Amino acid sequence: MRVFVTGASGWIGSAVVPELIGAGHRVVGLARSEASAALLASAGAGVHRGTIDDLDSLRSAATEADGVIHLAFQHDVAFSGGFPEAIEADRRAIETFGEALAGSGRPFVIASGALGLAQGRVATERDAHSAPALPTGGPHARQANARLTLSLAAQGIRSSVVRLPPTVHGDGDNGFIAALVGIARDKGVSGYLGDGSNRWPATHRLDAAHLFHLALEQAPAGSALHAIAEEGVPIRAIAEVIGRQLNLPVVAVSPDDAGKHFGWLGGFLGVDGPASSTLTRELLGWHPTQPGLIDDLEKGHYFR
Repeated sequence: MRVFVTGASGWIGSAVVPELIGAGHRVVGLARSEASAALLASAGAGVHRGTIDDLDSLRSAATEADGVIHLAFQHDVAFSGGFPEAIEADRRAIETFGEALAGSGRPFVIASGALGLAQGRVATERDAHSAPALPTGGPHARQANARLTLSLAAQGIRSSVVRLPPTVHGDGDNGFIAALVGIARDKGVSGYLGDGSNRWPATHRLDAAHLFHLALEQAPAGSALHAIAEEGVPIRAIAEVIGRQLNLPVVAVSPDDAGKHFGWLGGFLGVDGPASSTLTRELLGWHPTQPGLIDDLEKGHYFR
């Protein structure tokens, strides 16, 4: 299968590309820079130069492909105050892919998030189909784009959504966990909010990449999938490993001081968002094999 991948040189994409090539697929990745193009070429993938905002370019690449995996998101825009703009760019890209793939039966897989999907209980894949209206901004804002993708099944597209946990961990991760480590170093303490009992689901990036592979090949149209290896890791347990690795005290931070202590991360850190992947495992035979988050933290690569 010829597969067009956006975000192909990113944290998840750079694991998805070799996963697909190893399974015998031909991969063409979207590259917005010479550096990204070089990384894709070195991985054995073809290169399609362009950006998420270049809709004609996206349309032509999707038309030529047997399937599309959409991983790109304008994180730089989102985390510099432009979250609505990043969401809108993502929506336009999804609509463009939908137009290019309509009526073809070809697979279209996107990445979305699991955090904030359900309140006060363990989220399941069924919540992706019937999520209630949620506040704008933060982890909730991308859910509308995920529902748009699922709706494309009615247009003859084998669409599916892979919901990722807030931490897709591994050596080289520069996401939320790396940010927590940096904040601990800066503040001189490893902090958690409240009593630290709130939980984040987690998965290793290689396990997540394998699920994108399975979704491309097997997911039925309109499938919501959960790339969740661990249902919920207590934030306090994460803080304790960080404190031990950095030889820093581990302290509780009042929720009222979340923004002051954790900055932009404070809005995410207090969410209790456990999630299950039972239905995904049963549907696709996905079985995570990589280390869990705490074991991965104990390896020390987050602290180099």
